[in-house]
Amino acid sequence: MKLYTYWRSTSSYRVRIALALKNVEAEQAFVHLVRNGGEQKAPAYRAINPQGRVPALELDDGTVLIQSPAILEYLEEVYPEPALLPVDPVARTKVRAVASIIGCDIHPLHNVGPLNHLRTIFGRSEPEVADWIATWVGQGLAAAEALIGDEGFCFGPEPSLADVYLLPQLYAARRFAVPLDAFPRILRVEALAGEHEAFKKAHPSAQPDAE
Repeated sequence: MKLYTYWRSTSSYRVRIALALKNVEAEQAFVHLVRNGGEQKAPAYRAINPQGRVPALELDDGTVLIQSPAILEYLEEVYPEPALLPVDPVARTKVRAVASIIGCDIHPLHNVGPLNHLRTIFGRSEPEVADWIATWVGQGLAAAEALIGDEGFCFGPEPSLADVYLLPQLYAARRFAVPLDAFPRILRVEALAGEHEAFKKAHPSAQPDAE
């Protein structure tokens, strides 16, 4: 199994966390998203992932899976222990809701493509781009703060899919200097994850391609 990844990609970070939590080893292949105009745009990588994004997960039989939500579903189905989703359907939906707030409503609005579009097509200044990021990250995290529990990780003593999404988003929030003081529950989860071996292993700073 091979994971095509980039150290600072939050989508890749999600998959690294899930692999570490499930104790599944994957060879890493590094795709630099900036060097030479972005290695993800090169024909060699487009042949692996036609969308030209990371992560991509190449299975042992050569099958390539793309899009972190789909890859995470695959890992949950093929490696069910430890489970990242509760058994109860309502509890599962609550976990998925927090993951979806991050994956669908926050992350796409601060991805490199939309941000560069704001800069180049609409001529927005860096302070305006920063305000854009802070607005959507702040609104999304405020919703997540209201939905997660008062103890442990997002939904209990063990990490769930919600935590797999949340920690990379917090990394991005800190990278963009988004204030987090208004989110004590989220900061509690971040502190717990900071002591957890799987989250430490998956952190961008721990990756071989980190700069």
